[in-house]
Amino acid sequence: MTEDHGHRGTDVDLDAALEVAHDVAEWATERIRRPRGPDEAREVREKAGPADIVTRTDEEIESYVREALHRAFPAHGIQGEEYGTERGTAPDASYWVVDPLDGTTNYAHGIGWCSFSLGLVAPDGTPLLGLVADPWRGETFTALRGRGARLNGTPTHAADHTTLTGHLFLTEWAAHAHWPGLDHLLAALSSRHCTTRVMGSTALSLTQVAAGRATAAAVGEFHAVDALPAYLIATEAGAVAIPPTPVYDGPLVLVAPGVVGEMRGLWEAALGDS
Repeated sequence: MTEDHGHRGTDVDLDAALEVAHDVAEWATERIRRPRGPDEAREVREKAGPADIVTRTDEEIESYVREALHRAFPAHGIQGEEYGTERGTAPDASYWVVDPLDGTTNYAHGIGWCSFSLGLVAPDGTPLLGLVADPWRGETFTALRGRGARLNGTPTHAADHTTLTGHLFLTEWAAHAHWPGLDHLLAALSSRHCTTRVMGSTALSLTQVAAGRATAAAVGEFHAVDALPAYLIATEAGAVAIPPTPVYDGPLVLVAPGVVGEMRGLWEAALGDS
């Protein structure tokens, strides 16, 4: 029995759930890496606008994952990036969050920085399991609540840095646009000789804090499908979240524990000035 078996109204066996998550992630990874023909490369459609797009690969992966999860956990709900929310069969059912291809713009333009993201959430909204797979580097980040984070099966931890200076901060724009406070934050980080990168995948950017590569990472708008699994992975790796519990459409920063004070001051000032 796992530590979180029976957590807050759910009787999910998290070890069994993680096995299923690994299986669908392996399939998704192979699908993302598959060479795309000319016709498929042209099958890119707009959703909310020119900077918000979807490909056939996004849809195929989410369809496959939904079917696999329905077979393995028929009572669970599913919230997905492309096909919305399906409620579980009971009011107290756990549910899955899935972003089949986080970083679609990169993928559609042939840039190898995108990911598959999957998480399991308790009925009260508590994240129980997180998985983020990087198809291009052969890396899979995982976490089970209360049991730490792993990278390809090996425990991983946030950096032991005590300053932002000389280190790396990752962020993501809100599609094509800066989010309120970002410009102020980037200026403050630059003055401290902290280098910023905008890579194009929320899930991958946040998990780099779990790997100890980035000292901090932030998004201006938290969405569960692409950020909740990475949030669990990073915090299980020892990173500190500001705020501790993410708010839908609200800003979130994940930071190495030794830099929390410095980052919190810059973060609060930037948001206050926006």
